[in-house]
Amino acid sequence: MTAFADLGLTSCTLEALRDVGYEKPSPIQEQAIPPMLEGKDVIGQAQTGSGKTAAFALPIIEYVDPTEPEVQALVLTPTRELCIQVTQAVRAYAQRKGADVVAVFGGAPIRTQQAQLKAGGHIVVGTVGRVLDLISRRSLVLHSCRFVVLDEADEMLDLGFLEDVEKILNMTPNSRQTALFSATMPPPIRKLADNYLYDPVLVKVRSATLTVDSVEQFQLEVRTADKADKLVEVLAAEKPDQAIVFARTKIRTDQLYKKMRDRGFNCKALHGDMSQGSRDGVMLGFKGGRVPILVATDVAARGLDISTVTHVVNFDVPVSPDVYVHRIGRTGRVGRAGRAITFVEPRQKGELEAIERHVGVPISQWEPGAHVTPAKVTERPRRHAKPQLTRNGSEKHTKLIITGGRAAGIEVADLVGAVTRAAGVDGEAVRDVKVLERFAFVSVPAGDASRIAAAVDGEDVRGTTIRVELARA
Repeated sequence: MTAFADLGLTSCTLEALRDVGYEKPSPIQEQAIPPMLEGKDVIGQAQTGSGKTAAFALPIIEYVDPTEPEVQALVLTPTRELCIQVTQAVRAYAQRKGADVVAVFGGAPIRTQQAQLKAGGHIVVGTVGRVLDLISRRSLVLHSCRFVVLDEADEMLDLGFLEDVEKILNMTPNSRQTALFSATMPPPIRKLADNYLYDPVLVKVRSATLTVDSVEQFQLEVRTADKADKLVEVLAAEKPDQAIVFARTKIRTDQLYKKMRDRGFNCKALHGDMSQGSRDGVMLGFKGGRVPILVATDVAARGLDISTVTHVVNFDVPVSPDVYVHRIGRTGRVGRAGRAITFVEPRQKGELEAIERHVGVPISQWEPGAHVTPAKVTERPRRHAKPQLTRNGSEKHTKLIITGGRAAGIEVADLVGAVTRAAGVDGEAVRDVKVLERFAFVSVPAGDASRIAAAVDGEDVRGTTIRVELARA
């Protein structure tokens, strides 16, 4: 088993790692640290949570000279939140070395950051816009910068920062060592690497995937007004031991639960507006087998791993193909067979086709007693998952930017639910939801954009208070 000591790190850095409780390197650290210590440029492709901050920070700290009062390393981040997180980590690693780490980002007084840079700053971690601003004010001088790191480069691309990133790179010495880290490698990021990295070492760490290969998948076309009756028919024919019925919104979940209860079904609802005590009670009943049918939103059912679930019914088509795979993965656990049935309204055929393209197989028509051979489906890491929401109307839409993303556990369905709940709009009006690491985009009808932003701003989503504003053009 590889240890940090095997990677070529000095005793000072190894002591700092012991201080923060690190015992052994992660795959990205094991592969990226040695070439960086050798002075090579590195491209690191890995998901968040892989330990990439230490992968680039530790080699930098090894070579920073605390006696030189100049900026020797620059780490560029796409967002303020990531800037703060990276700074905290780098400071912990650099404490024993005595290197000074300064964070510079928008939304904070620039004069304070200017003063910090004047007082020291061997390693600067900053957002693209604020770094450019400080360079233009001659408060940040990069002529002695030996290391440059581009962290979450694909998010910089999504925010339209690549041109500014190139400006910054052109202000650093040609002899610098450069590292680029990104979860995905779209063509503009590859081009950036080709132009600014010299003979880089590619380090690629794949995320774990979940294979769903024991689930029979069916579709059932049904009109909106007939869906509740059709659900009763399906449950009567399927006779599930335990089933999760997924609805798109909390309101629809409550409505469906009440209809099912009134028709004599032993069922419970599970959604984010319930108190924690109520949710715990429902989960205990479901896990214990006392509740055979659970009507739930995606948010509430996130992470459910109950081996006795025999059926999943998508009462509402999922907001994205990735969510579909996540839902059907709640059944067919531990080698048991499972069945997934998706209700499709006539206007949602395009969304079903997107799901079929995603899973790579046609989804069979449901009828009582029908069977199909389960198809092998892989649940991919949810990166830039784009929902296939029904387009209704030709009204213009405006983009909103929301603080909070995958790092806070927020998913597409959470944001659609937050907008529909707080702003009182139908879920079909929310388009082009993109959840990134620490922020997200949604598009809403332009005429109501300001009202929706104000209504959703300050909402609690998965324990995170989100901030919402109109995105710049």
